Amino acid sequence: MVSQEKDSSVVFMGNVEARQGDLVIRADEMTVFYTPGKDRENPGSSQVHRLVCRGNVEITRDDWLGTGRRMDYLADERKVVLTGDAKAWQGRNMVAGKTITYYLDEGRSIVEQDKTKTGGRVKAVIHPEATKKKKKKTP
Repeated sequence: MVSQEKDSSVVFMGNVEARQGDLVIRADEMTVFYTPGKDRENPGSSQVHRLVCRGNVEITRDDWLGTGRRMDYLADERKVVLTGDAKAWQGRNMVAGKTITYYLDEGRSIVEQDKTKTGGRVKAVIHPEATKKKKKKTP
């Protein structure tokens, strides 16, 4: 861990894991940017306003899993932006694109294509529901 008071940030390196409620973030490196506390009674208090994660990023919440090489978490907007081979799964369904933006409060994702590549498209693999049990006929 390296604290950088001048930048109001702390860098964690190695197998980093952060948790908040049902949200779990794992990465090789995580930089936490905070707003220094102004509370006179508790001068060490601070608020996290942004996270930047790099390397083997994985974020989970309930049955949603997102991965990428980089993740930016913007606390004020309560959104996560995955880039670099970004993929997301919900259950067995998977979607991949250049960028995946996940809105935590809404449980909504936006997947963007890579416009710089020829044929750069959003990719999705959707598994239909398991075969539903047939209703028994009543005599």
